[in-house]
Amino acid sequence: MAEAVAITGVGQVSALGGDVGALVRGVVEGRCGIGPLTLFPHRGRAQIAAQVGEPVGVPVAAATHRLSRADRFALGAVVEACRGAGLDASARADAGLFVGATTGGMLETEEAYRRWRQGEDRRPRLSDFLRMPLSTVGAALSQTLGIFGPRTTVSTACSSGALAIVEGANAILRGDVSLAIVVGVDVLARLTYAGFDALQALDVVPCRPFDARRAGLSLGEGAGALALERPDHARARGARVRALLLGSAVTADAHHVTAPHPDAAGARAALSAALEAADVAAEAVDYVNAHGSGTKHNDETEVAALRAVFGARLARLPVSSSKSQIGHCLAGAGALEAIVTIVALEQGVLPATVTLGEPDPAWRDLDLVPTAGRRALLATAVSSSYGFGGHNVTLVLARPEGRA
Repeated sequence: MAEAVAITGVGQVSALGGDVGALVRGVVEGRCGIGPLTLFPHRGRAQIAAQVGEPVGVPVAAATHRLSRADRFALGAVVEACRGAGLDASARADAGLFVGATTGGMLETEEAYRRWRQGEDRRPRLSDFLRMPLSTVGAALSQTLGIFGPRTTVSTACSSGALAIVEGANAILRGDVSLAIVVGVDVLARLTYAGFDALQALDVVPCRPFDARRAGLSLGEGAGALALERPDHARARGARVRALLLGSAVTADAHHVTAPHPDAAGARAALSAALEAADVAAEAVDYVNAHGSGTKHNDETEVAALRAVFGARLARLPVSSSKSQIGHCLAGAGALEAIVTIVALEQGVLPATVTLGEPDPAWRDLDLVPTAGRRALLATAVSSSYGFGGHNVTLVLARPEGRA
C-alpha cells in the first residue's frame, strides 16, 4: 500500500463563511456564494464575484494593521487548522510552512497607487508596497504564529494551493519535517479581475460548470489551510485524523500560456499518475471534485481526461464543481477544493454543481450532481486543479477508517 499522509486539521475562509462549519453548512445546503462585486469599482462587463464578507474574524494581536487582506485570510484559515489539529505554539514552532499564492498583497498596493494618483496621498508609504511580494503571506504567518521551520511559497497559477499540499506532503514523507502547515490563498484585486474580464473569461452570471450555456468563470477569494503529518505521528500525540492523502501527481502541459492542451494530455497524466501513486484503482474512486471552471475549453478537456482514465465507469461516477459555490479562488482554489472533498468524505454528501441547469449534450450521460447535493457513502475521492500555463495537480483523498 502507498504511504499516506494524515490530514489532522483544516481551516478555511471563503464566500460561504469564515470557518469550516460554515463551509460544511454551505456544501450540505447547496448554497452559492457568488454575488455582486463591491470590494472595488469595475467598469467591465462582469460585475459579480465570490467575495468574502467583512469583517473576517481573525485572532491576531496588534500586528493586524500591517497585514494585507490575503495575510488575514491565510491567518484565519491556518489558526483554525492548527486549533483543529491540536497544535499549540510549541508544537507548530518547527513545522514546515507551505504557501500557494499568486497575488499576495496586490489589493493594498493597488489602493496605495490609486490614492497617490488621485491626490489623496502626496507621498506613498514604502510599507504600502512591501505587501506586494508573494513571500509576504508566509512571512506574516511565520511572524504572527511563531512558525520557525522551513518555509516555501509556490506560485503555479490556479493550481498553487494544491501544489502547496503536495510539497508539504512530500516534505513529510522525506522526513524533512514532522508537521506541515499548508495554505492556499488569494484575494480579489483590480488587476486580476480586469485581466480575466479582458480575456472574456468571466461570466456575467454565476459560473455554470459543465452547462451547455457556460460562458466563463466567476472569480472568488479565500484561503484553505491543512495540517499534515504522518499517521503514526498523529496517533502518538492523540490527534484525530480527518482524512488521508493517499497520493498525488504534478504534470505540465508545456502547451500554451492560458489554454489547456487540446488532448488533455497533462490533466490525464496527472490523474493517472496520482491514482498509481496512491495505489488506488480507477474503479475504487467514489467521487471526483473537478477543476470545473465553467469555461468552454477547460470543461471540455477535463471531461476528456476523465473519460480517458475512468472509461465507461465515468457514467456512474459522481463529478461536481465547487466553483459553482465558492467561485474560482485562484491560488486558494486547490486547497479550498481539497477541503470540500474532505467535507464530502466526512459528511457522506456529494457536493452539488449548484448552477448546473442544462448539461452540455456531450456529457449528458454523466452524473454531474446538478442543482442539489445528495447523501452517499464515500471512501475515496479525487480533487484536481489546473492552472494557466498547463500546471496540473491531482490529489487522491480518503476517509481514514481502515487505511492509516
